[in-house]
Amino acid sequence: MSSPNARQSWLPLVVLATGVSMVVVDATIVNVAVPAIIADLGLGATDVEWVNSIYSLMFAALLIPFGRAGDRYGRRRLFALGVAVFLLASVLAATSVNGPMLIGVRAVQGVGAAMAVPMTLAIINRVYVGRRRVIAFAVWGSIIGGMAAVGPLVGGWLVTDHGWRAAFWINLPIGALLLLGSLWVPESRDGHTAGGDLAGLVLAVLGTTGVVFALIEGQKYGWWEPRRTAGLFGLRFESVSPVPFAFGVGILALVALVLRERRRERAGRPVLVDLTLFELPSFRYGALAAVIVALGEFGLILVLPLFLQSALGYTAFRAGLVIAALALGTFVAGGLVPPLSKRWSPRAIVRIGLGMEAVGAAGIGLSLSPDMGPWRPVPWLLLYGAGIGFATAQLTGVLMADVPARLSGGASALQSTVRQLGAALGVAVLGGVLVAGLGSAVERGLADRPAQVRTSAARAVEESAGAAIPALRDPVVHAAAVEAAAEATRRVTFITALALLAGVGVTLLLPRTPVAKDEPPERVAAGGPDTGGRDPDM
Repeated sequence: MSSPNARQSWLPLVVLATGVSMVVVDATIVNVAVPAIIADLGLGATDVEWVNSIYSLMFAALLIPFGRAGDRYGRRRLFALGVAVFLLASVLAATSVNGPMLIGVRAVQGVGAAMAVPMTLAIINRVYVGRRRVIAFAVWGSIIGGMAAVGPLVGGWLVTDHGWRAAFWINLPIGALLLLGSLWVPESRDGHTAGGDLAGLVLAVLGTTGVVFALIEGQKYGWWEPRRTAGLFGLRFESVSPVPFAFGVGILALVALVLRERRRERAGRPVLVDLTLFELPSFRYGALAAVIVALGEFGLILVLPLFLQSALGYTAFRAGLVIAALALGTFVAGGLVPPLSKRWSPRAIVRIGLGMEAVGAAGIGLSLSPDMGPWRPVPWLLLYGAGIGFATAQLTGVLMADVPARLSGGASALQSTVRQLGAALGVAVLGGVLVAGLGSAVERGLADRPAQVRTSAARAVEESAGAAIPALRDPVVHAAAVEAAAEATRRVTFITALALLAGVGVTLLLPRTPVAKDEPPERVAAGGPDTGGRDPDM
C-alpha cells in the first residue's frame, strides 16, 4: 500500500520522465544512424524509409487502445510491460542481420512505446495534485520538446564513435533501471470499467494508421499519381499510389469509430474512446492547440537539420550541436515554469510560450542564408526552445486539468494521438512546402542554363528533399541549389510562425484557469481530486 508521502514523492516522476526520454530520443536517434545502417545491412531505399515509418505508425495506431487498457488493467503494470517490450525490441534491433528483421523489431518498438508513453502522463495526472502537478507536467512537457532536439546530437555521437547498433544498445541499461524503478510507481486503475470493444479497437487502429501513413508518406509516394514504387515485405505498388487509398480507409474508419462509440455510450455500454472528454472546454480547445503546436514544432525539427547538413555541409554531430540550443531553451524554460505558475495562470503561460515560439521561428527564418555561420540561428533557437518549454509543459496541464482521474489513461492516450496527428500533419504540410519550394527555386536560380540541366537538377534536389545537394559537382548548380534550400527553409519557418500565431488565437478559447496552489495536507492524503477506482493495494 502506498503512503501519501510515497504518492507525493518525486521518485515516480524521475522514473516516468526517464521512460519518456528513452522513447523520444530513440524516435529521433535512428534518423542519424540511417547512412550507417545502409552501409552495414545493404538496405534499399524503401527498406530504409520503413525503418522509421513503421515505428511511427505502430506508435500512433495503438495509443488509444493501450490508453484504455491501462485504465482497466493498471497503469503502472502497462508502463512496465511497455518498457519491457521496448527493451526486448531494442536488443533485437541491435542484433539485426538484415532489413526485414530490423523493420519488424522497429514495429515491436512502436508497440512498446505506445504502451509506455500514455501511461506516464496518466500516472502523473493521478499521483500529483496542486503545484506538484504543475511541476510534474512542466518536467514531462519539457522532455517531450527538448529530447526530440537532443536525439540527433546523441545519435551523431553514438554512430560516429560506436556504430549504429549502439543507438539501440544504449536502451538496455536505461530500460533495466526503469523496470526496477517502476516498483516505486503507485498503481492505479479504474475498477468500474467492464467489458471491451473489439470492433472499436479495430476501427481505431485502422483509422489512425491510415491517416498517419497518408500524411507521412503522401509527399513520397504521391497523393494521386504514383511518384515511386511503394513496397514492404515483397508487396509492391507500382502503377498506383497507396496514399489516397490509405487516407480514405483511415477517414472512413475514424468516422465509423465516432458513430459507434456514440451509439454505445447512449446504450450505457463500455467504449474505447470516451468522447465526453471533448465536452470539456479545456480538453477540446487544448487538443486543438496541441495539434497546432505539434505541427509547428515537428515541422521545424524536420527541415532545419536537412538544411544544415545538406545545404551547408555540416556533419550530423555538428548539426546536432546547433539544434541542441533548442533543447537548452526548452529545459531552462521548463525549470522556470514552477515559480512562474505562482503568479500566472497556465493559460497565460501557454500563450506566452506560443508567442515566443512564433517569434523564434520567424527569427530562425530571417537568420538563414547560404553563407551563415553556425551560431547565427542559435539565439532564435534558444527563444524557440524556451517557448516550447512554456507552451508544451503547461498545455498538457491545461488539457488534463478537468479530466476525471479514472479516465486518465484514455485521455492521455487521446492527447498523445492528437499530438501524433499534428506532428504527421506538420511533416506533410511543411515537408510539402519545402520540397515544392526546392524544385521551383532551383529552376529560377538556373534560368540561364539549358532546360535539361535545370530540370535534372531541380528534380534531383526536390526528390531528395535537398539530400542530393552535396553530390552536385557543377559549382553554379551547387550554389543555386544551396540558395534554393535557404529560400525553401525560410518559407517553412515563416509558415511555422503563422501556425503558432494561430495557436495563440486558439488559447483565447481556453477556459480561465486559476493560479496553481499547494494542496492542503488532507487532500494530498486523499490522493487528489478523484480517487475513484483506485487499486485495493494502494
